[in-house]
Amino acid sequence: MIEKSQTWMLVNRPAHKKAIGVKWVYRTKFNADGSINKHKARLVVKGYAQMFGVDFSETFTPVARLNTIRMLLALATQNGWIIHQMDVKCAFLNGYLEEEIFVEQPEGFVIQGEEEKVYLLKKALYGLKQAPRAWYSRIDAHLLDLGFTKSLSEFTLYLRKVNDKLLVVSLYMDDSLVTGSNMKQIDVFKREIKDVFEMTDLGKMTFFLGMEVKQKQNEIFICQQKYTKNILKKFNIKECRPTTTPMNQKEKFCREDGAAKIDETLYKTLIGCLMYLTATKPDIMNATSILSRYMHCASEIHFQVAKTIVRYIKGTID
Repeated sequence: MIEKSQTWMLVNRPAHKKAIGVKWVYRTKFNADGSINKHKARLVVKGYAQMFGVDFSETFTPVARLNTIRMLLALATQNGWIIHQMDVKCAFLNGYLEEEIFVEQPEGFVIQGEEEKVYLLKKALYGLKQAPRAWYSRIDAHLLDLGFTKSLSEFTLYLRKVNDKLLVVSLYMDDSLVTGSNMKQIDVFKREIKDVFEMTDLGKMTFFLGMEVKQKQNEIFICQQKYTKNILKKFNIKECRPTTTPMNQKEKFCREDGAAKIDETLYKTLIGCLMYLTATKPDIMNATSILSRYMHCASEIHFQVAKTIVRYIKGTID
């Protein structure tokens, strides 16, 4: 993929600049049911060695908020639309770089007789601090060229209207959600985007950002069953008894309640997991928000109530 997208070119090692190291990262991707989807090997730049003002400047890039994804699901349900999902293969390799960056030859692929040479990057590699921004700039420019209008309140949401037929595209890094009022327009867009980027058409949206999605006519059901099971396993409470309510409504909390303090990192991790779970379980939002006020002074009392929420989500896991 790196050679196919003409990401780099082999040059003599520069005297004025240091080459950044690279490493291989291996990952197994799973489906929503826990089965193995595929094994991935990715060449990653050691971005921590980059220097601000030398190897990078701007790094910020927008990503879709969960509220936007929920809004898109609600809009599709109300109008009877089907949401399609597409994935860009090696998305960051499509982003053009403005800086001059050199990287070492990767392990296992060092060219014999030219071991002292390095690669000059023309496009971004994973691990570079500016890689997400470079990719967003490229896809943003392409969508605008295709006649899309970008939302002023959500920079990853694009709209295109042709003959009163609406097409909506939402980006989340290398994943894109596509929906609209006309299936022909969706098919046309898929062909347009595939002409420039190598894409995988995943069909109907089924699994996105940890959310399991089941689409029917005028009905979309979302849950985070796999993520919930991971929480139960992570905090060793898989065998706990479920409860019917997330919190006692008469429960009162204070910073100094006389109870023993607990590990701050453990408490923050649990609350963070519960906060992400509110994307599909708004019924635990109030209880989780109350407990999040005590991140820096959590006691055994706060932790026990947090575990009560986990017992509640076990009983409503699906």
